[in-house]
Amino acid sequence: MIQVLNVSKTYHHGQQEIYALNDISLKIEKSDFLSIMGPSGSGKSTLLNLIGGLDQPSNGQIFIDGQPIHGISDDQLTLIRRKRVGFIFQFFNLLPILNAVENVSLPLLLDGVPFSRIREKAIHLLESVGLGSRTEHRPEQLSGGEMQRVAIARALITDPAVILADEPTGNLDSHISEEILGLLKNLNQTGQTIVLVTHDSKAASFGKRIIRLKDGSITEDISLSESRA
Repeated sequence: MIQVLNVSKTYHHGQQEIYALNDISLKIEKSDFLSIMGPSGSGKSTLLNLIGGLDQPSNGQIFIDGQPIHGISDDQLTLIRRKRVGFIFQFFNLLPILNAVENVSLPLLLDGVPFSRIREKAIHLLESVGLGSRTEHRPEQLSGGEMQRVAIARALITDPAVILADEPTGNLDSHISEEILGLLKNLNQTGQTIVLVTHDSKAASFGKRIIRLKDGSITEDISLSESRA
């Protein structure tokens, strides 16, 4: 499904070379729910950005469904991101001038698909995340939890191979956080592959597997199903 092979990411600070990731190898199977944990600066968001094609590795290879996303052009990366990857961010990234249906439809609109062909699917996705009565509301008319549900529906509109969630509950209270994590878990149970970055152990426990990063390296890889057995 997703293969990360001997991937490093370095930055230069003057004459000094700084490793954000150091020779990481990782396999994420279809329908997995992987939680990535680690302290600030450990490389977890860097790893997520590389898997999602938002950045390129300094060394190594990354594949999604056998398709390389390393060493390719920006245009090719953009196409992969639009068609193969769904993103969920901490601060929702909804456009304030668009209502919920329009925000959910945006990834396909950017591909030139007419809104008339997308609207029914967008409404169905909003219904599936519990927002069937809020389809015409703009972000300012929604709560934080509702905005994150819109963001989840938007991530699903392209039928992505994987959903990448970067601290999706970091801006929400504990009760709403559990609702959002439960929704992600339900999506995973229907076969959706999910990779979650979080600093919260309770949030990470919603996944099937946890890896821990420190100083750009994987220090632990735990299957939660095995640990609960």
